[in-house]
Amino acid sequence: MFRQLRKTLVATLITTLMAASVAPAWADTTDDLPDMGTSAGSTLSIAQELQMGDYYVRQLRGSAPLINDPLLVQYVNKLGMRLVGHANSVRTPFHFYLINNDEINAFAFFGGNVVLHSALFRYADNESQLASVMAHEISHVTQRHLARAMEDQKRNAPLTWVGALGSILLAMASPQAGMAALTGTLAGTQQGLISFTQQNEQEADRIGIQVLQRSGFDPQAMPSFLEKLLDQARYSSRPPEILLTHPLPESRLSDARNRANQMRSVVAQSSEDFYMAKVRTLGMYKSGRNQLTSDLLDALAKGNVREQNAARYGRALQAMEAKNFAEAKTLLQPLLSASPNNAWYLDLATDIDLGLNKSTEAVNRLKNAPDLRNNPVLQLNLANAWLENGQPAEAVKILNRYTFDNKDDSNGWDLLAQAQAALNNRDQELAARAEVLALTGRLDQAISLLSSASTQVKTGSLQQARYDARIDQLRQLQQRFKPYEKM
Repeated sequence: MFRQLRKTLVATLITTLMAASVAPAWADTTDDLPDMGTSAGSTLSIAQELQMGDYYVRQLRGSAPLINDPLLVQYVNKLGMRLVGHANSVRTPFHFYLINNDEINAFAFFGGNVVLHSALFRYADNESQLASVMAHEISHVTQRHLARAMEDQKRNAPLTWVGALGSILLAMASPQAGMAALTGTLAGTQQGLISFTQQNEQEADRIGIQVLQRSGFDPQAMPSFLEKLLDQARYSSRPPEILLTHPLPESRLSDARNRANQMRSVVAQSSEDFYMAKVRTLGMYKSGRNQLTSDLLDALAKGNVREQNAARYGRALQAMEAKNFAEAKTLLQPLLSASPNNAWYLDLATDIDLGLNKSTEAVNRLKNAPDLRNNPVLQLNLANAWLENGQPAEAVKILNRYTFDNKDDSNGWDLLAQAQAALNNRDQELAARAEVLALTGRLDQAISLLSSASTQVKTGSLQQARYDARIDQLRQLQQRFKPYEKM
């Protein structure tokens, strides 16, 4: 379907992938470590973490090159929630995001928010390797490592606590400025903070590999991915970004392998969705070294049925990206005929039809899809097709329901604004655009648009009351966010 890329890069390492030595594992898969995360409650409550997470997610949406592709967002969240379902000490909701960045990395921050770099799809050979990264980051969240780091800093150097907190948060929004501020603020206590981070990393590794196995993935994926990182460091003049700040000693690889060897063997086949997500990410969101190459497609074409389908899908995707729509349709048709309800194929078929100015075909195909009611990706595709077919009223019917169920998805609000504009419903267009602004942290601008919407409807009407109530909600949000804006 359509896709949105935000502008500049935000956020780097608050908690990063696997950085310290790991103790040997045992054959049972219980989390046999003390729950070290609970002590952080004296510094930061769960409610505060959620509020801070909300604030920084909005900043992330507004300034990071997030991949807001409905199919990819759905995939990483489905995979992430499979892992969360097998984690212990889950105290917050979880949300997973994908950033367009060709450096291997991942990080987690307040309130169950996990961010993956798109380069992970380039380097992960299978779904278990990708899941190993996510399991590690999930464990950072469940053990509340960021809150614990704050508590430790407050206890050991109370006079630098406020500056440390502000610097850590600044590092999320502006990596260079943030890390420079953190170095200056913690000049006298930096070694203690590093040691504490190593303890956190060890805990996240130990728990993460257990979550990985309990979720049905291959625990050997964790050491195999670590080996990839070491190989990158050995044969490159510049090691992966993740190793620049978190050195990976070779002893850690043997420890991780020893832990995996003592766990029950798991035969885990990568899902077709994994291969589809891999080729879509590399084919549609090119960034530096992240490219969908002929070598990768040729290798997939020699694999199992799932890989072969992904190779065909990748070639159709490349043709569509090159605006060779007729060729793309020819390449996709055998896949679509064999699996007419496959969302990956239906989404691409919609793009191709719209490229060929055949929006009616796209509408007819999508409105008859059996999974339409349950699949938000198909709902967005159909709304977009209705718009392109000159039927914005039909799009509004879908999008009103969609935005009610998916309030945090800017895709729905963007389309709704377009549909309302086409219908000359100026107040409703402004209200939808206000929601996009609010999701990206621009609350002042959102309030301004809602105020304009309120003046365009009948005084005292129910619609005006709704706009005014939403303005009050956003103003309350501004008040809650004020402390973080000053950090």
